[in-house]
Amino acid sequence: MSYSVKEIYLTLQGEGAQQGRAAVFCRFAGCNLWSGKEIDRSTAACNFCDTDFVGTDGTGGAKYSDVESLAGAIELEWAKNVESNSGRLVVFTGGEPALQLTGELTRTLRSLGFQCAIETNGTLPIKAELDWITVSPKTSQKLEVFAGDELKLVYPQQHIKPELFETLDFRHFFLQPKDDENFNENLSKSIEYCLKHPRWRLSIQTHKYIGID
Repeated sequence: MSYSVKEIYLTLQGEGAQQGRAAVFCRFAGCNLWSGKEIDRSTAACNFCDTDFVGTDGTGGAKYSDVESLAGAIELEWAKNVESNSGRLVVFTGGEPALQLTGELTRTLRSLGFQCAIETNGTLPIKAELDWITVSPKTSQKLEVFAGDELKLVYPQQHIKPELFETLDFRHFFLQPKDDENFNENLSKSIEYCLKHPRWRLSIQTHKYIGID
């Protein structure tokens, strides 16, 4: 199987329970909820995405012909930047990584000492062995992933509320203020909700504040 990848880069995880941890991000091209083109945003199932996942022109981006070439690029990104081989982590994101992620890829990377994580909208089944699953529901799209490590809800969203997800089997529940023209209001609403419902914790996109991708 070939893989279309927008970018591969080393960074610090900026959100959620693993915030601050070094990781190689592998951003797959493509999404099932939006084409990524601004002309389609207003009619997309998810119209507030702030990520460029179109094409393969980012740093480390390419059409990788097989598992070995993609796994090799991910391992090289870690090896050329990190002094230690311990604590290896790769985060598969997008777009929507479940469109392309395979068990063969994660098995290969785990054999190389990587923990494998995914950040998914949860609307597609996951067909890979993973060490960390983050689901971020978008609008009212039906979920196909009902368990994992963290549920991270961009807040507020039309048609869905946090309480709709509290029966699902996740270890952590996060509210993340929607980053749009109403961010300050969204932040205040998120703080207020977390104060009233302490099962939910506030997640801030710290990478944006410290100036890294």
